[in-house]
Amino acid sequence: MRRVLAVFLAAALAAGLAGCAQPTADAATQPGADDCPSASAPLASLDLVDDVRTVEGPSTACLSSHAIEPVEDDTSPAMPVTVVDSEDREVTIASVDRILPIDISGTIASTVFALGLGDQVVGRDASTQFDGTEDLPVVTKTGHTLNAEAILELAPTVILTDTTIGPKEVRQQLRDAGIAVVVISSDRRLDTTDELVTEIATALGVPSRGEALNERLDTQLDEALTEIAEVVPADVSDRARMLFLYVRGSANVYYIFGEDSGADSLIDAVGGVDVAEEIGWEGMKPMTAEALVAAKPDVLVMMTDGLESVGGIDGLIERIPAVAETPAGANRRVIDMADSEILSFGPRSADVISALARALYAPEPAK
Repeated sequence: MRRVLAVFLAAALAAGLAGCAQPTADAATQPGADDCPSASAPLASLDLVDDVRTVEGPSTACLSSHAIEPVEDDTSPAMPVTVVDSEDREVTIASVDRILPIDISGTIASTVFALGLGDQVVGRDASTQFDGTEDLPVVTKTGHTLNAEAILELAPTVILTDTTIGPKEVRQQLRDAGIAVVVISSDRRLDTTDELVTEIATALGVPSRGEALNERLDTQLDEALTEIAEVVPADVSDRARMLFLYVRGSANVYYIFGEDSGADSLIDAVGGVDVAEEIGWEGMKPMTAEALVAAKPDVLVMMTDGLESVGGIDGLIERIPAVAETPAGANRRVIDMADSEILSFGPRSADVISALARALYAPEPAK
């Protein structure tokens, strides 16, 4: 079931729909300090709501920083290295002088930068928008389709990608051109971050940097979870009932993200009740009015561009009248977060759940 995100996204790509993370804003315009003045403040120091289930109005979850901090380990890459990728292909990487990390969420690129190899990155996908990547050429058409010509022009020595981006025929074309293409696992959850980092670090010949990064990320995640746990209501009945709603108004796409979608791990991490699990909603499936009403969410979690694509909360209710029949609709309670961040996981996992927790327990009105 954990491959359901990749399956969903692959189907979306084949249908020509907008991907799960197809941002339109540049990194400089992503929500930050101006939108969330307390984005870097400790959660416990903020003005916490009295009843998380009855909060009114929308809010935006913002990361405290869009920068990726590299590990201190500067061990040189040991080349060549041979790995067996997630598609059971044996791949030999002879050089990491020109790295091209591309997927639909920007996770692979953020991991490469966190491993301290950002200077060797020669291009990016549309979702890679953190500081230091602004001038890199984008090699994905319409945000999520590989552009073979643009990639070949960059002459990468190694491409790190996954099955969330395609088509697979282009990946084979790049192999046929003599480029080492490593397909990384597409699982994206809080509990798969260590495996992701290890895969990438191994392929790039820097296993000790991977170990150092995993140690740092584990510590950051533990600290974030501990901080959040201190403000989660003790009684489960007092916890926010949350539902992840994925929409693309221009394509009339309305999905509920349920169990094993990755979104469920975010809801669990912030101490919410995943109502999709309550109604037995597995993976990503087209939303039904009956399911939405039955779930009775207090809070809808959405991607910023998705919310904007339907004209904000008013447009959402107009397009999906069933939203108005939920507590979230009645209170206009939507938490949105940048498309390129909310399901990125990897090096930003701790920051993502901290941002969602601030928007949930100490919300600042969305602008």
